[in-house]
Amino acid sequence: MSDRFFVVTGGPGAGKTSLITELARRGFHTIPESGRAIIREETASGGDALPWADRMAFAERMLEWDLRAYSAAQALSGPVIFDRGIPDIMGYLTLCGLPVPPHVAAAARANRYNARAFLAPYWNEIFTQDTERKQTRSEAEATYAVMRETYIALGCEIKELPRADIATRSEFVCVQLGI
Repeated sequence: MSDRFFVVTGGPGAGKTSLITELARRGFHTIPESGRAIIREETASGGDALPWADRMAFAERMLEWDLRAYSAAQALSGPVIFDRGIPDIMGYLTLCGLPVPPHVAAAARANRYNARAFLAPYWNEIFTQDTERKQTRSEAEATYAVMRETYIALGCEIKELPRADIATRSEFVCVQLGI
């Protein structure tokens, strides 16, 4: 377990990436979300490891990406903030009604983050869709609930982010980190 690795999770369109961007601006090491990068790669190459084509292949790609990111983050000093973590893959598969393969669950148990997980709640006022985020509002709410349950099941303490501007959310994270 790496006590200095922190995850920001939650449903789509809840402001996670905006928070991560602000934390990076404040000097934190941050790791971007794998899902969007994989969607861009698969779309550019004509691949089908996409959440609207082959969900299991998409999950496997996310696992590969997230394991590389976790390993690379070992070389960074100080706190590292991840835009989603390996447990999110378990949550994604659960949300899709797909079984969580044993190797995915094992990866989530073996590559641990800090026991405090930051959860961005569903926030109707800021939720938007785009070419990579096609989930509906109800899917975004369901994702939030599944991520909460997934991280709790892995023994994490949930720190729900306030529904507030980015500066306030960033201050909340800094206070939680003791910085």
